[in-house]
Amino acid sequence: MNDITAAADDLNRRIQTYRTEPTTNPQLAALCLAVSANLPVLLWGEPGIGKSAGIEQLAAGLGLPLETVIASVHEPSDFAGLPIVGDDPAVTGVPMAPPDWAVRIASAGTGLIFFDELSSAPPAVQAALLRVVLERRVGSLTLPEPVRIVAAANPPSSAADGWHLSPPLANRFVHLRWTHDPRTVARGMAGTWPAASIPHVDAAKVASAVARARGVVSGFLTARPGLVHHLPADTEGRGGAWPSPRTWEMVLRLLAVAYAADASGEALASAVVGAVGDGAGIEVVSYLEELDLPDPDQVLANPDAFALPERGDRQLAFLTAVVAAIQGDLTRRRWEAGWTVLAKAVDAGVPDVAARAAMDLAAMRNTDWPVPGGIDAFLDLLQLSGTMS
Repeated sequence: MNDITAAADDLNRRIQTYRTEPTTNPQLAALCLAVSANLPVLLWGEPGIGKSAGIEQLAAGLGLPLETVIASVHEPSDFAGLPIVGDDPAVTGVPMAPPDWAVRIASAGTGLIFFDELSSAPPAVQAALLRVVLERRVGSLTLPEPVRIVAAANPPSSAADGWHLSPPLANRFVHLRWTHDPRTVARGMAGTWPAASIPHVDAAKVASAVARARGVVSGFLTARPGLVHHLPADTEGRGGAWPSPRTWEMVLRLLAVAYAADASGEALASAVVGAVGDGAGIEVVSYLEELDLPDPDQVLANPDAFALPERGDRQLAFLTAVVAAIQGDLTRRRWEAGWTVLAKAVDAGVPDVAARAAMDLAAMRNTDWPVPGGIDAFLDLLQLSGTMS
C-alpha cells in the first residue's frame, strides 16, 4: 500500500512541476508594475481562472514568503486584533494581539499577503481590512514597508454571497481585470507558464523619473480639474476604480516606476486605468501618448539648448517637472539653470504658464545665492507673493 501511495505522490509532484518563460502578458506585467510600486492590487476575475495560482507564482518568482488569507471566512477581530489585558491596563493600555500570519510575515521582514475572496467578505470585515491596507497595521503590529498586498475578488454576481466593495476600501486598490488566455492555459498544461518579473528600477533614473511623473500628473489635473475627485453614482462603480487624490497619488507612483524601469506602455496603461477607472484612465493614457516630455535632468544640464514645447499643457507639465527635479537635487547651478528654462517661457510670450513654477523655484533660493538675471520677468509677481524681497 505504501508503494502505491508513494507512486501516486510522485505522479502528483511531477504534474505540479513546471518551468517558466518570459512573457509580454499585459495583465501580468501590470500586476508586476503595481507590486513594484508597492501599491495594493485587487484582481477581479471569475472563479477558477488562476488568480490564486498567479499570486503563488509571483511570490515564488520573487522569492518572497506568501501568506494567503481567505477574507470571507474571517471576522473583523481577525484584522483589528484581539484585546489582551495585561497586569495594569490603566498604565500600559490594552494591546490588540495580531493573528499568526501577520506575525510570521512581520518576522520575515518582507513578503506578500494575499487576501482572497474579498468580495465575499461582509461589510464589517471589509471595514476592518481598511486599516490593514491603508495603515499596514494588524492589531498592534505594524507590517514592514517591503511587504506587498494583493487581493482577489470575484464579481458579486458570481461570488458566493457576494458583496460590492465599500467605496473607502475600493479606493485603496489598483483594480486589474484578470482573464484567462486559452493559449496560455494550453501551454501551461504542457508544463510552461509565463514568468512574473518585477520591473528593474534603474537607480540612475530615479530622480528624473519622479520629476517627470510629478509634471505629468500635475499638468493633467491642472487641465482637467473635474477629474481630481469623482465618486461614481452607482454601487458597482463605487466598488471599483475611480479618481480621487489618493488614486492620483497611485498614478504618480506607477508613472515614476514605469519611467525608472522603462516599463511597457501597455502595462502602464492597464495599471493607470486600474487606479483611476476607465474614463479618467483612458484620458491620462491619451495624454501620455501625446505629451513626450523631455528629461528634465538633461535639460538642466544644458538649458540653453532647450526649446520650450509649443502646446500649453506640455509647457505646464514640463516646467512642473523641471522644478520637481531641482527640488529633488538642489544646487546653485541647477537652480540657476531652472531660471534659464523659465525665461524661455517669457521669450515665448507665455509668462503666465511659468508663474507657479517661478514662485516655487524662488522659494528654494539659498540666501547666499545671487539673484539671477532670468528672474527679472517674474519680479512683480514674486514681490506680490512675498517670495522675494
